[in-house]
Amino acid sequence: MKIYTKTGDKGLTSLIGGTRVPKNSLRIECYGTVDELNSHIGLVRDQEVNASRRLLLKEIQDRLFTMGSALAADPEKSKMKLPDLHAADVALLEDEMDRLNLELPELRAFILPGGHPAVSHAHVARCVCRRAERLVIHLAEDSFVADLVVVYLNRLSDFLFVLSRAMAHELGVEEVTWQARL
Repeated sequence: MKIYTKTGDKGLTSLIGGTRVPKNSLRIECYGTVDELNSHIGLVRDQEVNASRRLLLKEIQDRLFTMGSALAADPEKSKMKLPDLHAADVALLEDEMDRLNLELPELRAFILPGGHPAVSHAHVARCVCRRAERLVIHLAEDSFVADLVVVYLNRLSDFLFVLSRAMAHELGVEEVTWQARL
C-alpha cells in the first residue's frame, strides 16, 4: 500500500465522511494541532523521569487520537462510528493531578519553563495543548464539537503543568520562578 495518494496536491483534504476541505481550514488546524500535541506527549513519555508514567502518558496519547478522529469527521456527513471521550477520561487526569500535588511544595510563584530539558518538554506540550484548546473553542463557535473535547484539553493542560512540576521535583532541580521587575 502506498502512503501517498496525490489527492492533496492542490491543497485539499478529505474529512471522515468524504467532505473535501482546504488544508488550512480551522477543522484541519484543530486536529493537526492535537496531532502535534500527541507528538509532544510522546516526547514527554520518553523521558526517563517518566518511566513510571509511561502507561498513563500512552493512555493520554490514545485519548488524543480519539479526539483527533472526532475532529477529523464531518459532523454533518460522517456516519462512521468513532470512539469518543468519556467523563472518566477527565477524572483520570484530575485524579493524577491530585496524586502528584500531594508530593509537591506549595505553589508560591509563577513558574517559568525550564530547569531541565525533560521539564521543558512538558511545558512545550502544555503550550501546544493550550493552543489546541483555543482552536477547538473557535471551531465550536460554528461547528459541532463534543463538550468533552474542550474539557479534556483544558484539564490536560493543567495536568501537564503539574507533571512539569513533579518532574522537576523528582529530578531534584529547582523550579524556575518568575521574578517580576517593578
